[in-house]
Amino acid sequence: MRYLWLFCWLLGSLAWGQEKPVPSNVPPEYRPPITRENEPEAPPPASASSVAPDAAVLTIKGLCAQPASASTDTSAKAACQTIITRAQFEKLTNALLPKMKPSMKLQIANSYPSLLANAHEAESRGLDRTSHFEERLAFARMQILSQELISQIDEESAKVSEKEIEDYYHSHSDMFEEATLERIFIPNRKQMDPLPKEKATPEAVKAQRKAGEDAMTREAEQLRARAAAGEDFVKLQKDAYTAAGANDTPPNPSLGAMRSSSIPPDHASAFELKTGEVSQVLSDSTGHYIYKLDAKGIEALDQVKDEIHKILQLQHREEMIQAVQQPITTEMNQAYFGPSEKHGVPENPKSK
Repeated sequence: MRYLWLFCWLLGSLAWGQEKPVPSNVPPEYRPPITRENEPEAPPPASASSVAPDAAVLTIKGLCAQPASASTDTSAKAACQTIITRAQFEKLTNALLPKMKPSMKLQIANSYPSLLANAHEAESRGLDRTSHFEERLAFARMQILSQELISQIDEESAKVSEKEIEDYYHSHSDMFEEATLERIFIPNRKQMDPLPKEKATPEAVKAQRKAGEDAMTREAEQLRARAAAGEDFVKLQKDAYTAAGANDTPPNPSLGAMRSSSIPPDHASAFELKTGEVSQVLSDSTGHYIYKLDAKGIEALDQVKDEIHKILQLQHREEMIQAVQQPITTEMNQAYFGPSEKHGVPENPKSK
């Protein structure tokens, strides 16, 4: 491509304005240079659809399609013009980013003429024949090829068969187990009036704090016994807040249908309960908890098909990338670069 560096500049400019945070577990070399925003924006004008593919969408006057030589007279240069058709413009924008938003297309349309003029002038000065330019061009080419490879891998990894999805569902059925739960939350400390200033010694404050905690520990056990006897969890939750002296609105005990991954790991034993069974009091630094399991089952395949597709797609993607990257190891001369941690750069796990 003649203006590969121009292509790279446009790509970088769009990434600067459009980049969104990506998950931290995605290595930097695999992060896309451009990520689409989800926010809606104004659509293109209705007349845009009627513009023919060979119709001009940009007419750059005073700029020849080929760089003008130094001997070309001023009047000839002024008569020059470069026309970019709709087909040409959309070929460029689709290469930069498929389904590009109208606002981004407008950004390119505004910046393209000056970039093209600068490129022509750079060529007339021979800057495209310098070793400096060749090095930058080679690196830009490598970046684009890497991006093209990742784009192709993304397309290929998305091809997940129905059989793969079904096999994954049956071999990982425990992942899709869900239970309908109720839960009582008991604050871990009873609210008490502060001690008078003259009595508020560190030892007295500590003793009052422990008394408040012990009171709620006893309350939790009493509420658990009432829950096991069949009392309504809504009433028990209100009583828990009353006993704690809490003025906040008690939370809704009904958690609905959920997976074990949706509750704290230390509470996962609630999923081992039988239908209608009440758990023991589960305590941690946030408070005391009592669960009741109302129902348990496995989500239907149709409900989790999209989720499995994404899981398998990511697995395929990682396998393809590892097939390229795994054989590679790197030796870095620390006498030249220095220890990586000094510069806040994490060590490359493939370096040695």
